[in-house]
Amino acid sequence: MTRVVLGIDVGTSGVRAVAIDAQRRITARATTAMPDPLRHGAEVEQDAHIWWQTLCTTTRALRPQLHDHDIVGLALDATSGTVLAFDAQHQPLAPALMYSDGRATADAQRIAAVAPAESAAHGAFSSLAKYLWLQHHVKGDIAFIRNQADWLVGRLTGDFTLSDMNNCLKLGYDAVNHDWPDWLETLGILRHHLPRVAAPGTLLGNVTPAAAADLDLPDGIEVVAGTTDSTAAFLATGANAPGSAVTSLGSTLVLKVLSEEPVFAPAHGVYSQPLGNLWLVGGGSNTGGNVLRHFFSNDDIQALTPKLRPEQSTALDYYPLLAPGERFPVCDPNWQPRLVPRPPQPEVFLQGLLEGMAHIEAEGYRLLAALGAPYPRMIYSVGGGAQNTAWTTIRARALGVPLRKPEHDEAAFGAALLALPLITVE
Repeated sequence: MTRVVLGIDVGTSGVRAVAIDAQRRITARATTAMPDPLRHGAEVEQDAHIWWQTLCTTTRALRPQLHDHDIVGLALDATSGTVLAFDAQHQPLAPALMYSDGRATADAQRIAAVAPAESAAHGAFSSLAKYLWLQHHVKGDIAFIRNQADWLVGRLTGDFTLSDMNNCLKLGYDAVNHDWPDWLETLGILRHHLPRVAAPGTLLGNVTPAAAADLDLPDGIEVVAGTTDSTAAFLATGANAPGSAVTSLGSTLVLKVLSEEPVFAPAHGVYSQPLGNLWLVGGGSNTGGNVLRHFFSNDDIQALTPKLRPEQSTALDYYPLLAPGERFPVCDPNWQPRLVPRPPQPEVFLQGLLEGMAHIEAEGYRLLAALGAPYPRMIYSVGGGAQNTAWTTIRARALGVPLRKPEHDEAAFGAALLALPLITVE
């Protein structure tokens, strides 16, 4: 039987899963859509049960494609900065606070008073700010507060004490010294309440019989530590040299560039993640496909795209957001959208939105370079937006560097790569 590993990507719009073999060939894939998070001003939340239900639906759709395959392992990525409180029976006590939830402004001020400047835990969008907010606002006996990926991995393995290094950065983890810093205790967070941290690709446990029954997968599959969704997307592209960058054009806009040195600038929403001997420097904006989907259906965008004039600017100065609040290249929970004036022609409005997002992307890379990261020599584009040729033309004009086609454009593939070494282990 062909040995394969699974990569599972839990994004904002759905769950995607792929199986790859030892030659990095995709042998099966499945996708299940997920309802949008609930939004009310700065509050953006979602019922965590939806994540597990959608994950199970996805693996059940994948399994018939793998009847003659031996599934030896899996890795899972999820959205960075999405945080959930749950009880000792591992049941959510309240909806999860999503990555773009900006309600924890007072908690962010407490963090700013004690955290060093280089910490990724600054700002109302950080996991740590949401952790503090949940501590004081959730009713019931809280046993754990964890990142989205941690709870899902716990559902897989039965162990809710573990996390991966990349998902822990916004919770305050020190990736340089590989430890939880002492200043967290001044905020009332005890070290033993925090997860044990493993590097991506580290073996965490095995799929339990109960989880296997839900997933329609064999029990005992080895589970390795995953990463954030944007880092998984980076791994999938094949980018591997300093100056290589990846823009993820998904529900949100995420930029990452490989650097020989880390860069920390929480005032701008910039953080660094270790990746082997290099660092992934970047940030994530709240603009992106979620804004486009608010105004246009996929069919609308497909019909309007041939009418765009990407070589000619609309001169509309948009900053496309659905609600006040931005993470990067400015980090301000009160940052206001700019979506006026709105022209009567829908194709002009669509192009204005795409231009606004391209300007945010270009400003983001310029900021990263000003802070010490290399300006991209080339940019790989991933996510649904990468398929839009007009948007690619608009972005190329704004960025001024070659835009490259990635080896793969699915974060699920990048997650699968983390589990790939399991295939060669007897």
